[in-house]
Amino acid sequence: MFYTYVLKSTKNGKRYIGQTSKDVSHRLNEHNIGSNAWTRINGPFFIVHFEEYPSRTEAIKREHFLKSGQGRKWLDEKFPPKAGQPLADIILG
Repeated sequence: MFYTYVLKSTKNGKRYIGQTSKDVSHRLNEHNIGSNAWTRINGPFFIVHFEEYPSRTEAIKREHFLKSGQGRKWLDEKFPPKAGQPLADIILG
C-alpha cells in the first residue's frame, strides 16, 4: 500500500504534504526527528489527514493535487486552520 499524507507543524501551522510506502506514523516520526531540512526547521508535526492507495502512481497524483491551488482550497475547507489540533492542545486550551 501507498499513502498520501498531510502533516501540520505545531510550531507555525505550516502544512507538509507527502507520499510514502511506509507506515504513516513511522514517516511522521522520521519528519519529527529532522529527516530533511524543511521538516527539521518547521517541526514538530502531527498528522492531519492521510489516504491509502494501491499504487505509488495514484498516491503521487493525489499528492500533486493536494499541493495545487485547488488541493490547498480543499484542505482548507475540509480541515480549517484551527481544526486537527493535537488532542493535548484541545484539552489544555
